[in-house]
Amino acid sequence: MARLFSEVNKGRVRMRRIRRKLSPFPFNNAGGRFSLSVALWTCVFLIMFIYFFTYITKRTNGRLIHVHPNHLSVAYELEEIEEEPDFRLPSAHKRNPRAVKRRGPKKPSTAISKFLDESSEIHSMFFPDRSLTVGLKVENSSSSSTGYFYPGQIWLDTDGNPIQAHGGGIFFDARSETYYWYGENKDGATYHAQHKGTARVDIIGVGCYSSNDLWSWKNEGIVLRGKERNMTHDLYKTNVVERPKVIFNAKTNQYVMWMHIDDGNYNKASVGVAISNSPTGPFTYLYSMRPHGSDSRDMTLFKDDDGIAYLIYSSRENIDFHVGPLTEDYLGLTGVMKRILVRQHREAPAVFKHRGTYYMITSGCSGWAPNRAMAHAAASVMGPWENIGNPSVGGNRVLRLTTFFSQGTFVLPLPGIPGSFIFMADRWNPSDLRDSRYVWLPLKVGGLADEPMDYTFGFPLWSRVSIFWHKRWRLPEGWKNVN
Repeated sequence: MARLFSEVNKGRVRMRRIRRKLSPFPFNNAGGRFSLSVALWTCVFLIMFIYFFTYITKRTNGRLIHVHPNHLSVAYELEEIEEEPDFRLPSAHKRNPRAVKRRGPKKPSTAISKFLDESSEIHSMFFPDRSLTVGLKVENSSSSSTGYFYPGQIWLDTDGNPIQAHGGGIFFDARSETYYWYGENKDGATYHAQHKGTARVDIIGVGCYSSNDLWSWKNEGIVLRGKERNMTHDLYKTNVVERPKVIFNAKTNQYVMWMHIDDGNYNKASVGVAISNSPTGPFTYLYSMRPHGSDSRDMTLFKDDDGIAYLIYSSRENIDFHVGPLTEDYLGLTGVMKRILVRQHREAPAVFKHRGTYYMITSGCSGWAPNRAMAHAAASVMGPWENIGNPSVGGNRVLRLTTFFSQGTFVLPLPGIPGSFIFMADRWNPSDLRDSRYVWLPLKVGGLADEPMDYTFGFPLWSRVSIFWHKRWRLPEGWKNVN
């Protein structure tokens, strides 16, 4: 009898094991061990939910974000991805064996080297002649092309002359509802100060153009002129003036311009300051200085919503960026400075803000040769800043790795389309700098960033920044105020 009861008990245990294996609930299959695992994952999920809800609430000041259908339809027009076929480099010519022996094997050509070679087919493809121009004064233009941007083509002002505003930025004057585009006038002969020195043009000055629609631009003239005879002046013609940016100071009622000031050998590495009572100048040059006692090369200004303005500049031979607030009159710097993007070797900063987050587009350091852009994001303009990936979208692989053969200089918000901006860039032509072109493309903030975060546990706190390639595009109707 005892033996019979033993067999029955073994059968019951076996049946209980079978039932556990067939249970559809994983936390019942292995007892407390799986129950604990589920509980832990539930806690993690709740913590993440509370974290992101708090973060978003903080970013929007507790307000709900309403997205109007018109905003979405307009944004979709700017976000269309336009692909391009890959480039095919022309076959190399056979070299004389004696030349190979004397000079060594020739380095293989790349798309960038062909782009920089003014005799190549690729160069002419990216710098089309005057038969392809943009602007009101274009001969044989039709109404179908009016208002369209053609990145890389010659852009004419309202007088029919090519716009000269390189490395520039745009200031919007709310009082007159007018946009002012300031930039380097390079309408001079290109030369090399030294045998292997960088290509350059004598200082002509800072040009200014005005517009109400961002497409047709009136030439307002040279608002800060170079000096022909005073060899000791920062603006003497053989020196360097680059990347001028203008902001308005409501307390002093002055327009303030900051710019990169250098000598012909790029040893001065300073910033210069000028002021004016009018956005169309003339600007009075005040002085130059090395900000925070550091060398300064590519730079930009950023004015925040609270009226505080910041200088962001490449320093320590382009190893890092430095950032610091300006004084209340915007004519100097406070003693506060932070190093950002340390040892990343970046230049050409363009800073903008969207829903409480600060974004920046930078380029690598490769002279006049184009390279891959990088987008960065931060919760404070003083940093720390994180890399969030290459913003270039569309085109082909080479276009994306060269920022569409251009280098950024400014990012302009479109007030009527939340999260939409214009990425302003220069397509440099070192063989003839006056013929450098403008590449303006739609930029959008939204979606998940490409690269992992540096210090945020891998959570995708920052939205992706996307610059969309288009051969031909226009601003949607109502971009100033979409209802």
